[in-house]
Amino acid sequence: MKATPSMLTGKNVMVTGGAGFIGSHLVERLISEKPRSMVVIDNLFLGKERNLTEAKRTFPDLCFYKQDATSSNLVKKIIREKKIDVVFNLAVVPLPASLERPEWTFSQNIRMAEVMCELLRKKEFQTLVHFSSSEVYGTSQTDTIDEMHPLIPLTPYAASKAACDHLVMSYFQAFKNDVIIIRPFNNYGPRQNERSYAGVIPLTIKRILRGEKPIIHGDGKQSRDYIYVRDTADAAVALVNNMHAHGKIINVASGYELKIIDLVCAIMKNMEYNMDIKYADTRPGDVLRHKASTRLLHDLIEFKPRVMFEEGIKKTVAWYKKNLILSQ
Repeated sequence: MKATPSMLTGKNVMVTGGAGFIGSHLVERLISEKPRSMVVIDNLFLGKERNLTEAKRTFPDLCFYKQDATSSNLVKKIIREKKIDVVFNLAVVPLPASLERPEWTFSQNIRMAEVMCELLRKKEFQTLVHFSSSEVYGTSQTDTIDEMHPLIPLTPYAASKAACDHLVMSYFQAFKNDVIIIRPFNNYGPRQNERSYAGVIPLTIKRILRGEKPIIHGDGKQSRDYIYVRDTADAAVALVNNMHAHGKIINVASGYELKIIDLVCAIMKNMEYNMDIKYADTRPGDVLRHKASTRLLHDLIEFKPRVMFEEGIKKTVAWYKKNLILSQ
């Protein structure tokens, strides 16, 4: 029995935000689909060009542009020159930035979605895969969060992502554009940003490696649904290859709930750290509970995470021990 051919094989693919954490892992995964060409746009606000080292090794013709995805003319020029077929839009200004510069974060995120939607409407490319965020749901109002859960954003970042989702789906409804919206829950793994605007996992690892106490904001009972980054990349590719997923919003998550205190303790145990935890004030807009329903994801692609948390956190800690520059 012949394998079903990938719709990405032989296509010209572009990833905005492709030098970032999730983006760089997605680029590596996309290369295995044998595209004709791969293009990455990233302004390196959070991303690092070195995150693409492995991708460039396996796909030497990968084109990287240090470019802001808010510029319609410049993005259009690249899309036309490279004859792009499919765009994966992961370019984003992250949540912590929205607590310092809310207006700028909101306008930047909206603008990047606007650019992609308009270029898609004008048939500059064929398919848009837009990455949303589980933050759009706010604190869970139900036992599990499915795609019909109300959007209750608690930060300007979350509000911007919710607005982007509405925008993308409005283009699908009004203009019949080919779109997919992927809503990843909390990703972790190698290459997650550990500097400005870093998440709890890289920050905790970094603090312990420096001999500092890990910090928990609030009481640590907040919960998240963590998924290993390469599982997210696998799911994204599988969804693109399933035409029944097109035109839909789909949660990508593990479906398992983990409290922040248990997360930090797991990192401490893995790193053989036995000192105290420092508790700090609750962060503004902090989501209290997240656990995804993955029923739609499973129905579409029979998805199950390949990397369970215990294995994933071990791999993550090992990567940071080898690669982290503690002076930064």
